[in-house]
Amino acid sequence: MGARVLERFPAGAPRGSWPAEEYAAARRAEGEPATVVMDLMSDTFLVVVEGPEEDGRP
Repeated sequence: MGARVLERFPAGAPRGSWPAEEYAAARRAEGEPATVVMDLMSDTFLVVVEGPEEDGRP
């Protein structure tokens, strides 16, 4: 079981800005169980949902 990446956000957002968390909250409001994880290798926050990865998605 993997995770499907919905969106990527650079870790260097301005102080006090949480774009990945805001995006995930909007997806949760739409009924999609999105969470935010940190990809240390790329220094990026990923908004993901649990489940099989899909081809052609970022």
